[in-house]
Amino acid sequence: MKYLISILAIISLFIFQNRESTYIAIPEKLSEIQNNNHEGKKLMETHCYLCHSPNAAENEDRIAPPMVAIKAKYIDKERFNKAEFIQYFTDFVKNPTKEKVLMYGAVKKHGLMPKQDFPKGSVEKIADFLYDYQIEEPSWFKAHWELHGNKNWIQSGKKFIEVASQKTFSDIGLEYALETKKVLGKTLMGTIQKEGTIAALDFCNVQAMPLTDSMALKYNATIKRVSDKNRNPKNKANAEELKYIAKFKKQMANMQDIKPVIVEKGNTVHFYYPIETNTMCLQCHGKNIKPEVSRRVLKLYPKDLAVNYNESEVRGMWSITFNKKIK
Repeated sequence: MKYLISILAIISLFIFQNRESTYIAIPEKLSEIQNNNHEGKKLMETHCYLCHSPNAAENEDRIAPPMVAIKAKYIDKERFNKAEFIQYFTDFVKNPTKEKVLMYGAVKKHGLMPKQDFPKGSVEKIADFLYDYQIEEPSWFKAHWELHGNKNWIQSGKKFIEVASQKTFSDIGLEYALETKKVLGKTLMGTIQKEGTIAALDFCNVQAMPLTDSMALKYNATIKRVSDKNRNPKNKANAEELKYIAKFKKQMANMQDIKPVIVEKGNTVHFYYPIETNTMCLQCHGKNIKPEVSRRVLKLYPKDLAVNYNESEVRGMWSITFNKKIK
């Protein structure tokens, strides 16, 4: 701490003695401290690892290439400089099309990435982090990459040193929601890719609730997915949950930054966070559902309400309850 204060004092003195200078050389130690709080890392883990997980097996469990493969393809082979990479990455992620594809093998194997909405500025921050820092890579990746004609694989970028900090209730709730989303989403998207939309519907009907309950048991919490337009009657939102769904819908309509809602009641924490639609969701929840899919939906859920959505709308919400002592 004394070292950091001394550095800041030196920088301040330098600024006041050199007011006309537009560039200040930041000492290496201080630069490390600042960079290792890069927001892009958490955003990547939150929004990308559902499909691009570094932990999934090379073949059977994988539904998309790991993030390090994207980095290897576009950065470490010097295809793009930093500005070009951020621009390409942002353009593709916000609107994936076959014309923009450069990882042809991955798209042939896993399909084109579904279009989805991201918080403003988040994709650019993820790209910035990818370019500057080393990221987690699967144990099998080096051999896989070198097998495809790329010799002596060494990932570029600085090593990221995690700065320890105490988790907030918001961090805890978001962790529970995102981990449950990964478990559900991985199987759902894998089923769509391999067996089609109707098989995915059958999966949701049989497995979605038990998988959610298993994650609740793992975290010793109550984890629910609720909606004002529910498909499964067990996912119907109560009066308090409807209030927060309406709030999230208003925020999204006004293009506001959406953050989790935390309500503390005694020793209990209630966490609320929206579930948004993307192109994949619209296969079963959109306005132009295929007739055979629609028939299957009504057979499984005769009182279904969860249709006629567009992309990037609030379809429901995570409603999670846990004990304060867990922190």
